[in-house]
Amino acid sequence: MQWECFHHSPRSNWAYAYDKDTIHLRVQTKRDDVEEVTAVTGDKYDWEGCHEDVPMEKIAYDHFFDYWEAAVKPKYKRFSYGFRMRAGDETVFMTESGIGPDQPEPPGGYYEFPYIHEIDIFTAPEWAKEAVFYQIMPDRFEIGDPSISPDGVCDWGGEPTRESFFGGDLQGILERLDHLTDLGVTAVYLTPIFEAPSNHKYDTVNYMKVDPHFGDTAMLKKLVRECHDRGIRVVLDAVFNHTSEQFPPFQDVLRKGEQSKYANWFHIREFPPEVRDGVPTYDTFGFYGNMPKLNTANPEVKAYLLDVAATWIREADIDGWRLDVANEIDHHFWRDFRKTVKELKPDAYIIGEVWSESRPWLLGDQFDSVMNYPFADKVLGFFAEDAFDGRAFAEQMNNLLMRYPQQTNEVIFNLLSSHDTPRVLTRVGEDKRRLKLAVVYLLTYIGTPCIFYGDEVGLKGGGDPDCRQCMEWEEERQDRDLHDFYKLLIDLRKSHPVLRSGRFRFLKADGGDSRVIYERLGEGEHFIIWMNNTPEETHMEHPLETDDWEDALTGERVPVEEGVQTIKLDPYGYRIMMRKL
Repeated sequence: MQWECFHHSPRSNWAYAYDKDTIHLRVQTKRDDVEEVTAVTGDKYDWEGCHEDVPMEKIAYDHFFDYWEAAVKPKYKRFSYGFRMRAGDETVFMTESGIGPDQPEPPGGYYEFPYIHEIDIFTAPEWAKEAVFYQIMPDRFEIGDPSISPDGVCDWGGEPTRESFFGGDLQGILERLDHLTDLGVTAVYLTPIFEAPSNHKYDTVNYMKVDPHFGDTAMLKKLVRECHDRGIRVVLDAVFNHTSEQFPPFQDVLRKGEQSKYANWFHIREFPPEVRDGVPTYDTFGFYGNMPKLNTANPEVKAYLLDVAATWIREADIDGWRLDVANEIDHHFWRDFRKTVKELKPDAYIIGEVWSESRPWLLGDQFDSVMNYPFADKVLGFFAEDAFDGRAFAEQMNNLLMRYPQQTNEVIFNLLSSHDTPRVLTRVGEDKRRLKLAVVYLLTYIGTPCIFYGDEVGLKGGGDPDCRQCMEWEEERQDRDLHDFYKLLIDLRKSHPVLRSGRFRFLKADGGDSRVIYERLGEGEHFIIWMNNTPEETHMEHPLETDDWEDALTGERVPVEEGVQTIKLDPYGYRIMMRKL
């Protein structure tokens, strides 16, 4: 066995409390190198009385490593542990003290989980595990009150530019809630709605005022109430990394320079604050001089922004915040932000915009979730771009799953497109078969799925601003087949808890083959999803022990003959099988 490939880290995503009674342990070994891993556990004060060997299951793999996991329920909420690895007739033990062929005398030198403190367990809102989100850009969704539209508003459905306004507002969203209810979504995420000069509103002028072109506080409160009456949660977008240059404190700095009482609200490298040769003398979002970066370590700035977060929960009863450019703000701020929000609404859902590996923000003291762009990249790389085969796809998805504890994976914010990326239909070359494969994967995968407005009726668009098309409301111009497909898959997910919280595992994912099979397994249900990500008709086989399978979408019984199920799939086709346990 390759000892140098063994890895475990205590009190991390490798050893964490899943709930008040259960610890999840994970360990890494070289791919296809170790046959059996056992967690050797016991109470450090009574090892003999509480000793238990817990078999570990190989739950995932990537290109280099296998990942093993076990759930341990210690008698006294604490325990010491090590790992026993076996391959053939070779057995070695790994503890905190090292690796060797002889088992060290326990518990000295063993890893420890000192105690399960419930207050320290990372818990995300239960409703987020159940949710299907729908992202809306208010300016592009629907015009409800033309009298508040900006001057020079463009004709609905015209080509979007970075400067164009189309007049969508909160009243328009309210009037189209039947569409959301019919589709089956249970939560909406609105891009910024506070006063700002742009169409996207990511350059806030007044955090305490709904943009007048969208409505007012009364309209926001009405929208939230109506959504709640329909069982729909509402999450707003908070832009705390930067403001608009029109933000009054920054205007004060422009006028008074170093003498401004707000001079330390921003990161001014050199006075006067100005743009020289395209580069501002103050920190900004990117290098956009019209978006100066806030100094969130300043106590006054922190108090102001935390008051913003609290105000809209109190005033409008919103259900959470999506946090723009969250990775560029200090962790101290986010820890206080979480305390503020959770004290007011314990089940508020906090989503950070972090485009890469996000463990530092997902330790239970900051965010509940992040926008899982790595998920979108891998899924569309496979289904849209043929960037890798089934084996590579499974390896990359497994690697993503191993980044975080299970309770994080259950609420990670999965998406295929957004206001910052090309539309998913455009990404798949407008091939609806490929799109449907990606959507099936999204809605049968672990995590919280989000649909970008209009994807369900066939909106197309490249990168920003082309992806920010106006919603199409004329049914004869909508792709109703696609709409009904989304509706069907959303209903399937909502009807079966295993698709929301059950175990995810690949059953078939081979090199040189773009056909995959994976499962969702939980209490009472077992799903197997078959996918043919190729342009040819195919037959796939997989061994199964029972003959009680049916098509989850049609109810048709699907036989197992001599321990093998054989499925015929059309080009870019799929089948979803299920059985009761």
